[in-house]
Amino acid sequence: MTEHEIDVGFGAPEGAVPLRASERRPSPLPRVPNGGVATARGFTAAGVHAGFRADPQRLDLALVVSDEPCACAGVFTRNVFCSAPVRVSRAHLDSCGYGTARAVVINSGNANAATGERGLEAARASARIVAETLGCTADEVMVASTGVIGVHLPIEPFESGVSAAATSLSAAGGHDAAHAIMTTDTRPKEAAVTFAGDGIGYDGCTFAVGGMAKGSGMIMPDMATMIAVVTTDAPIMPDVLHRALVKAVGSSFNKVTVDSDTSTNDSCFLMASGAAVTADAQPFEPGGSAYELFERALITVCEDLARQMAADGEGATRLVTVRVSGAATPEDADLAARAVANSPLVKTAICGHDANWGRIAAAVGKSGAAFRQEDAAIDIMGLPVCRKGLTVAFDEDEALRRFEQPEIVLDIDLGAGDAATTVWTCDFTHEYITINGDYRS
Repeated sequence: MTEHEIDVGFGAPEGAVPLRASERRPSPLPRVPNGGVATARGFTAAGVHAGFRADPQRLDLALVVSDEPCACAGVFTRNVFCSAPVRVSRAHLDSCGYGTARAVVINSGNANAATGERGLEAARASARIVAETLGCTADEVMVASTGVIGVHLPIEPFESGVSAAATSLSAAGGHDAAHAIMTTDTRPKEAAVTFAGDGIGYDGCTFAVGGMAKGSGMIMPDMATMIAVVTTDAPIMPDVLHRALVKAVGSSFNKVTVDSDTSTNDSCFLMASGAAVTADAQPFEPGGSAYELFERALITVCEDLARQMAADGEGATRLVTVRVSGAATPEDADLAARAVANSPLVKTAICGHDANWGRIAAAVGKSGAAFRQEDAAIDIMGLPVCRKGLTVAFDEDEALRRFEQPEIVLDIDLGAGDAATTVWTCDFTHEYITINGDYRS
């Protein structure tokens, strides 16, 4: 298995510490082979080369379209330098995070951030072009951009590219769309699952949740992911959809860090067509069995995409999962996990296959989480290396063998309470510096 073939499926890696009974999840939902953003009924997608990038072989414009205007929710970056598309999409969702939409258009190669009023007009113009092509209103089009900051976004590629994308829309077009939103990503990120409506009030129906995401560097989201579009054919009202999205993002995309930097363009959209049921079917309601199963499916897809992004961190050779348990509060668990996941010393040690648990301890100790050193325990890939705050003898050769796994799991028990969390990151390699040193070249 090469560095670009990291397994990010549901199985735990060799050497991982078994979860406590209270932490075990129900059986995985059925995954859709080659599923993605257009798996759910009522959606089509396309990815084309529009001209934002010089390479004619590289797709750079993605279009995701609902057959009819449908419920839509979004969450966005909190970065003060937020991009023009973020501001426009927020406005299209009535500044409350939810509303109705028909399409999402995304370009790569240009972030349209720090571009002032000219950038805002470019984002609005792109929405108008899509709206005219599809026959909807401009405020039913969500817009997103990714690429270099501080460069004005040309409109001409939209004028030709949107038409070409609209002509190419299909249920199989999600894969091209996922390719079109990539920047320094080495591969597209896609996932989809299904769940049955039997026994939850929708007998005979099968529902799907699918999505795509991009992100490889400038990754530590704050309220959203880099760029993601998730769709479902379940019947859900806009405000309820937003509630589900915020929860799912909190346990998935907001638990990813590659380099502790939050993008100016982070946007995550969730659209619900309701196409899996008849028009008179009742929408899913919070607290009901159908909604709970949908929520589980949504979290599953978002976590899968989040893990794929961490595994594809710029220059990464290993997906790193940091699990913190025994924290006094959820906030403490998050502080400790992020301190480890963001530590350059921890990440470079993993790159070098060095079971240097002292770096993990130092990161946790500076995190601000409340715990006592003498209560802490640390495992690396299931290998005990620290107990009661003190070193534990371990087999260095065995540690090296475990570092050959594509996923490295770090377990930290603070011994201070019952709160726990999981954060995903990756190792730091020389290649990360090469990629970012040459990013604008």
